[in-house]
Amino acid sequence: MSYAIDTTPLWSPNPATVGDTRMAQFMQATGYGRYADLWQWSVDRPEEFWPQVWRFCGAIGERGETVLEDGGRMPGARWFPQARLNYAENLLRHDDDGEALVFWGEDKVKRRMSRRELRREVARFQRFLVDAGVGEGDRVAGYLPNLPETLVAMLATTALGAIWSSASPDFGVQGVLDRFGQIEPKVLVCVDGYWYNGKPVDCLAKNADVVAQMPSLLKTVVVPYLAEAPEIGGIANAVNWSALAVTDADAAPAFRRVAFDHPLFIMFSSGTTGVPKCIVHCHGGVLLQHLKEHVLHSDVRSGDRLFYFTTCGWMMWNWLVSGLAAGATLLLYDGSPFAAGSTVLFDYAEAERMTHFGTSAKFIDAAAKAGLTPGKTHDLAALRAMFSTGSPLSPEGFDWVYREVKADLLLASISGGTDIISCFVLGNPVLPVYRGEIQCRGLGMAVEVFDEEGRPVRGEKGELVCVRPFPVMPVGFWNDADGSKYRAAYFERFDNVWCHGDFSELTAHDGMIIYGRSDATLNPGGVRIGTAEIYRQVEQLPEVLESLVIGQDWPPGRNDDVRVVLFVKLAEGAVLDTALVARIKQQIRANTTPRHVPAKVVQVADIPRTKSGKIVELAVRNVVHERPVKNVEALANPEALDCFRARPELAD
Repeated sequence: MSYAIDTTPLWSPNPATVGDTRMAQFMQATGYGRYADLWQWSVDRPEEFWPQVWRFCGAIGERGETVLEDGGRMPGARWFPQARLNYAENLLRHDDDGEALVFWGEDKVKRRMSRRELRREVARFQRFLVDAGVGEGDRVAGYLPNLPETLVAMLATTALGAIWSSASPDFGVQGVLDRFGQIEPKVLVCVDGYWYNGKPVDCLAKNADVVAQMPSLLKTVVVPYLAEAPEIGGIANAVNWSALAVTDADAAPAFRRVAFDHPLFIMFSSGTTGVPKCIVHCHGGVLLQHLKEHVLHSDVRSGDRLFYFTTCGWMMWNWLVSGLAAGATLLLYDGSPFAAGSTVLFDYAEAERMTHFGTSAKFIDAAAKAGLTPGKTHDLAALRAMFSTGSPLSPEGFDWVYREVKADLLLASISGGTDIISCFVLGNPVLPVYRGEIQCRGLGMAVEVFDEEGRPVRGEKGELVCVRPFPVMPVGFWNDADGSKYRAAYFERFDNVWCHGDFSELTAHDGMIIYGRSDATLNPGGVRIGTAEIYRQVEQLPEVLESLVIGQDWPPGRNDDVRVVLFVKLAEGAVLDTALVARIKQQIRANTTPRHVPAKVVQVADIPRTKSGKIVELAVRNVVHERPVKNVEALANPEALDCFRARPELAD
């Protein structure tokens, strides 16, 4: 069962203004009149395409003559082997009074920082790092909210050629140790606490526990957020951010230009199937890919105001902050997206003339269920684009955005992941938006959909793959000297092909539909079903707030077939009676196939999810089958797993 492919777009670019987009200008500069032709050239001739991106987007650095070595190897290709550049230098290219960032900490804290002030703060923290003994290749870790200081610390670190890694402060002690303990940072930057839904959350005791169990640390810096002078005496070798030495007004950061593939960030997999993988990304790959995605695919221009609702434990934070290289002002937010009333993010959009609004599909669904109508209640005249990721955006989510947010808007559903710290498929300001579809494959990304035999298919479901190398492929995994873990993660399914693990369909419009993770795909009677197909139907019912579906081995004790089991979290006051179960099943049957209809519908109090908001079907499946769940520290609400244990409804 596939989504019905609409022939009429929900939105089309305005012919009078589409030529002003940076994508249209890039197409003109390269001589291509159709995006499909531009994309084909970009994947067929990468030695021509990527230098053109470097030039057009104004990347700072020495490019060298050679673009690609061993271009037929995945992994093993090497990009721009003679290049020297620095990611932070590109983000801090402007030294003026223009706004670098605006910060809202719920409704409690509001701050602004100019580009000149940002550079000065980076220079100040960089001086501290150098004095602490941090140099090229060393690791600095941030256990932080989405604060201005987080951005400062990252830029100071990467400007030195050191490596930055971060996690949000809602991680527990073991979750932090599972991540940072593997990479042995010299410096930890943490926070005294944070605000969530109007309530202060103290972090000092947790910080002390982490530091005590991380022997690699030389210094810990505590950022004051809840209090001006937090009590940090219980944290070994700790200093207050506010007490760091002040630099001269004209102080400037030092930028160490490094090789294109020099490590920049260490990102972490979700860790729900074991200790998180440490994914290493490089200066040149991240910079070029993010410039391409911001400037061309998102039409971010100098002076735009870019927002993404994210924590520092999600790759969308790294994606967001790269917007500085495109000349954007960053709109940072930390806390609950529904703090101080359900409209706080749209309040922010109006107050700060937001041009690009990034969020998750779950937020859009929640806003729709809450009956929000921001297009009527807020002035969103400046808003040109809205991004959605984290899980597939349902067709009904597309409808709500165009009906209740803004009719003339680029709605860019995007999909990629921590593995590539960017997107395989995403938006495009020169193409129409079709209901339920991601607009296009990214430039330079040779994305296809393979069937079970590894053959490219269109209009059929299969595995999302990338058949040629791209610059933002990970350098590798930390502590994986022979590359075996890296190869096992992406290249075992199809030889010399990146297999991403998304169950997908390439449409007639050259767009993409994501049906969910391949490892969570249901397989009743040998027929593969994407979980998103069921979520889309169930969550249209007003009684259902959220849902999660698994395949339960059936009959028990065998693993040659499964039955579909649907768990639902209901709205307050709703009851899962016989009538509601019948309506749920009828909704699914009428809009999909009989095989999609669950054998069991079970009510639960909560749905477990990762820190970045993704539901965890595999963890629930393990609980239902009485198997251990590895690394529950990766979950935002691990207690929710108890809702699925020993359910009598699943015994018959």
